[in-house]
Amino acid sequence: MSMQEEAHTGPIKTPKQLLLAVFFSFVIPVFAIIGLVAYVVADNKPAGSVEAESHALGGVTAQDLDRGVAGRIRKVGAVEIRDANRPLKSGEEVFKAQCTACHTPGAAGAPKIADAAAWGARIRSGFDALVQSALKGKGAMPAQSGGDFDDTEIARAVAYMANSAGAKFAEPQRPAAAPATATAPAAATVQTAATPAAAAAPASAPAAPQTAVAGAAASGEALYKQACVVCHAAGVANAPKLGDKAAWAPRLQQGVPALVQSAVKGKGAMPPKGGSTASESEIRAAVEYMVSTVK
Repeated sequence: MSMQEEAHTGPIKTPKQLLLAVFFSFVIPVFAIIGLVAYVVADNKPAGSVEAESHALGGVTAQDLDRGVAGRIRKVGAVEIRDANRPLKSGEEVFKAQCTACHTPGAAGAPKIADAAAWGARIRSGFDALVQSALKGKGAMPAQSGGDFDDTEIARAVAYMANSAGAKFAEPQRPAAAPATATAPAAATVQTAATPAAAAAPASAPAAPQTAVAGAAASGEALYKQACVVCHAAGVANAPKLGDKAAWAPRLQQGVPALVQSAVKGKGAMPPKGGSTASESEIRAAVEYMVSTVK
């Protein structure tokens, strides 16, 4: 009888063992939770832990919080300074960065690269007409003047595409700088002789409107109109239309950070960064602009 009773007894045989078992069953989970919290809030985590941290915080990472703070304190305007003497990009380089999103698949009626039939009538209209259409915009294509490339580089991209379809256009070169006129010293003399009141007027006063315009051009809406409108305005290749709440609803569930990464890396028919050379912060601004239209 005693052997059967001993077989049914558990590992805890004394009150001391029972107290120790109860103690460790509470202490170990508490230390595990403290360690997990310390790991999540730590700054120097390995790069592979970002996704785990995102799940632990409900999809919001410390990087997202930092970007949100940076977005709230960033300057309203921005002034872009370009080097007028930098080497010009080739037509192929500009095509791959700016034009391939539409002219490779033929999106929104754009003539495909190397499609002689699609380019035939356009080539016959002349090089200047093609360049003006590219600079000013035509149909679903927004104006390319004033973007990441100067007008000569856009003209080079036009020549590259047209030549791939049989044209023989020469690659445009940067216009030569106009020589200084002989009347420049006289003008300087007249300005020097101006009244003291006129001389005291701040020379930078007219620059304020220009700075405001530059700031507006750097906004997410400006990048949308430059790089995204071709597909997102008409819903080309299943791109969600601007302002279409039903099309954007499942994408909004992913969160803005995931949408930004899809735009930066490319997804489906959309090339990385929409075929532009914009920075990740500029891409984020464009995504936030499109999201704002469906909220």
